Amino acid sequence: MKKIGIISDTHGYWDDKYLHYFEPCDEIWHAGDIGSTEVTDRLAEFRPLRAVCGNCDGNDLRLMFPEVLRWKCEDVDVLMTHIGGYPGNYDARIRSRIYASPPQLFIAGHSHILKVKYDKALGLLHINPGAAGMQGWHKERTLVRLTVEGNKFTDCEVITLRK
Repeated sequence: MKKIGIISDTHGYWDDKYLHYFEPCDEIWHAGDIGSTEVTDRLAEFRPLRAVCGNCDGNDLRLMFPEVLRWKCEDVDVLMTHIGGYPGNYDARIRSRIYASPPQLFIAGHSHILKVKYDKALGLLHINPGAAGMQGWHKERTLVRLTVEGNKFTDCEVITLRK
């Protein structure tokens, strides 16, 4: 069993609340637009970190993190990218990969819109954790926590941080 903290769109903003809310987590996953290596360094010092670069990330972060990551967490096939769209409207950059071999869990950021949605057609859970940083038009900053046990997801929690 693994408790996962999911974050996106920090845009270089650091908040000590990230560590507070990710305290019970075994790993942290960042879905891009990180903004600075300080954010990933601090997260990685706290818990094991997986991250993808986003469209606003500079060359330093692009050299550190890929645009797309795919791996197994417990028995779950996970695919994470920054610009991914959502069920019924996947982004052209990732759509063919998703349809050719659907993951069980698909994580994307970019929109700054929190979304947790099950894609019945492909049998996958899509999570966009919203935006945790201050840059952007979003009114609330959000994080997501999720437990992965075997091939099941439980305890999906949305955490709202005050802007």
